[in-house]
Parts: sequence; structure tokens; C-alpha cells
Amino acid sequence: MDNKINLLVTLDDNYMPRLQVLLTSLRINNPGESFEIWLIHSGISDSWLDKTDKQCGLFGFQFSPLKIDPSYFENAPVTRQYPQEMYYRLLAPHLLPDSVHRILYLDPDTLVINPLRPLWETDMQGNIFAAAAHTGKTELANNINQVRLGTDHPYFNSGVLLMDLDQGRHEIIPEDVFRYAEEHAGELLLPDQDMLNAMYGSRTLEIDDFLWNYDARNYNNYLLRSTGVCNMDQVMARTAILHFCGRSKPWQDGYIHRFGILYKHYIQLTERILSRSQAL
Repeated sequence: MDNKINLLVTLDDNYMPRLQVLLTSLRINNPGESFEIWLIHSGISDSWLDKTDKQCGLFGFQFSPLKIDPSYFENAPVTRQYPQEMYYRLLAPHLLPDSVHRILYLDPDTLVINPLRPLWETDMQGNIFAAAAHTGKTELANNINQVRLGTDHPYFNSGVLLMDLDQGRHEIIPEDVFRYAEEHAGELLLPDQDMLNAMYGSRTLEIDDFLWNYDARNYNNYLLRSTGVCNMDQVMARTAILHFCGRSKPWQDGYIHRFGILYKHYIQLTERILSRSQAL
């Protein structure tokens, strides 16, 4: 296996400051690792691409932006509710070069606070994806989503996805994805996540959300679910990826959840590092 870790993000200009913070957390908590950052986008401004390229250069990362031609989605349902960006994760095996065999997708509202290497080297057991389910302290939401989508597996969160791209190239057919989006348009609440679960949930390996996709809103749920084992010390020592799920975000005013202060710390670190590099 290639020693380099391939990381995928998909976002627009509005979320580029969040990517800067994510990259800072990645560098600080994965010393000595080699990363290539792949950015699939439909029109990030040149100024942001230049800033990101410079930050990646400062951190020793490779930066590989890929702008997708809208004609690729001419047969797809593309509306305000279903922008073409929602397809990027599922279709990454077809959008990325064939030379890339495995990639880790991260939502931009995540922080990496421990090493990613154990996740990267996960045996995917022939599956296309590896992902975590956010079940909370009860199975109610999980059961509702199973009934809604007609599935019998946990409802996976698509904010952290380890992908076997070679397997995906064999099994994921873009026209099938577009057809499903069109036929089920009225049923999809979180379209790209719902499609992942309905179409490929049975081809997804479940990973531990406490380690790899920790819902930063739910500290008390994790504590209760583990009968007190998964406390703050355990989060800081073992959790690799904090995910700031939901509408309320830690860079916004009024964020109430306890990991907001940690996120703000990484904002300050990012600004400090980048301002120092500009002064050199």
C-alpha cells in the first residue's frame, strides 16, 4: 500500500476557511505523514486555490484541485436542492485519476486531533466504503432511517468516508446514481447521505464513530453509552476525527457545545501559522 495518505474534500469558497483549519489540525496531529489533498470543486476562486496551495506547500502536503466540467452531470437531476456537488462523494471513483486507489473523504467541518494512519490502513474486507453510524444513546433515529430508506443496516454518516476507489469503479455506475436521485427526489432528506445508505450501505464497512467520526454535539451521549468510559480524557487520547455536525457551527457566534473552544483554538493556530509564513 502506498505510504501516502490521500485526502478528499469537496466544498465551495464559503468553506475554504474551514479547510484551512482542517489542514492545520491534520499537520499538527500527524507529524511525519505524507498527504495529498484532493479538492473536487465546480468553481473555487483562483485566490483561494492559491492560498490553499501555499498552505499545503508550507505543511509539506501535495495539493491537487480538480474542477469538474458541468457537462459530466448533463443527465443528472441538478437543482438548487440537488446541486452537482452532492454527487462528488459517491462518484469520486470516476472523478479521480485511476492512479488513485484509496482515499479518505472528510467534511470540512471536522478537526483531526489524533493520527489517521490506523484508519487509512483499515482492512475494508472487499467493501467500497468504510463509515460510522451516529446512533446516539438510543436506536430510534437509526430505526427511522432504516424504515424510510428500506434498509437493514445502520444509517451511515457520510462526513467521513474511507473509499476503495478501485472497487467503486467496478460497482458504482453514475447513471444508476442519477436515476435513483430522480426517482426518489421527494424522499431524500439528506440527499447524498441518503443515497449512500440506500444504494451502497450494504457495501459499507462499519467503523467506530467514537474514534473516526465523533459527533461533537453528543459528548453526554457517548459518556452514557459507554457507562462513563468515553470521557474527555479518552476523547483527547483516542478520538481521531471530531465532526461538528448540525446547523450550529463552532466558528459561529453562540455555539454551545463543549468542543467549540477547541475549534476556536485551531482557528487561532491557523491564523498564527499563516501570518508568520507571510512575514517570512
